[in-house]
Amino acid sequence: MATGSLYFHSPCFDGIVSAVLSAELLERVHDWLPLEPRAVNYEVREQWLARTLGESTAIVDFLYHPQAKFWADHHGTAFLNETLRAEFAVRRDPFLIYDAAASSCAILLWRRFGPDLRRAGRDFDELVRWADKIDAARYDSVEEAMVSTDPALRITLALSLGDAGDLPERLVSALRTAPLEQVAAWPEIHKRFERGRDLRERGLERFKRAASLAADGIVVFDVDAADTLVSRYAPFFFFPEARYSAGIVRGASGAKITAMRNPWREFTPAPLGHIASTLGGGGHQRVGSIALSRERASTAVDLLERLLAQIRAFEQDRAQRAR
Repeated sequence: MATGSLYFHSPCFDGIVSAVLSAELLERVHDWLPLEPRAVNYEVREQWLARTLGESTAIVDFLYHPQAKFWADHHGTAFLNETLRAEFAVRRDPFLIYDAAASSCAILLWRRFGPDLRRAGRDFDELVRWADKIDAARYDSVEEAMVSTDPALRITLALSLGDAGDLPERLVSALRTAPLEQVAAWPEIHKRFERGRDLRERGLERFKRAASLAADGIVVFDVDAADTLVSRYAPFFFFPEARYSAGIVRGASGAKITAMRNPWREFTPAPLGHIASTLGGGGHQRVGSIALSRERASTAVDLLERLLAQIRAFEQDRAQRAR
């Protein structure tokens, strides 16, 4: 049976929900071939444009590709170069959607195509609400972000363990028809969630020893995450007054540099996704990351220093302009 391809950002609840919405829209409303979900992450960034896409290919919550027939994203780093950005602007296709101001890809899709899906008898309000809350970090408190057992957060923690195999793709297929709570109750999800909670507790202890708050309000860290799970909210659990976090999380497969603004403080942050993109990573206004293979992990400290320098330059420039 002929099929198309649906690429989506993973491990990411917003990416999964965006894939659910797109598959339902394209197959049910627009009679596309059945779409096979394919999870992708920024590790493929350097090879992305060399990939040849089939005729029926959709991409959501991920980098723009000129061969995509359907594409939606909200990341400030969606275009790998300015030529692609200009090409996108010229195409003016209603199936090519970009809005860097959107808080999540799911909310971007739902606002544009929700009426079409509702007319087709498909209502994904709950999924979209959770995808947007998680991606935009709209939690009431850092405690909610780290200890809540709501179904969407159980799935998110389960995915964060890595080595998920085809779990992201199976979640896309299941959430098209099954209730969120039912999917979150899968034995596989439950097992990974319980393990994730234990690893997260260990990660908090290790993070506490590896992090410090700089005088300018940035939590800086370099933590070995082997046999632990380091939450991106850990910096604000220990340092709620901080403005940013920026640091290195090391593991067996390499290292990841992450930067995040404190979502519980009101201010206009440095463009973290753009800054990360200048160093080989990606993200959006509030979050940036750079994934490094084992072979490149030795460059992590230098890259972190360069990332910190750009954040601090932004803050200094803003302070000068405010005088």
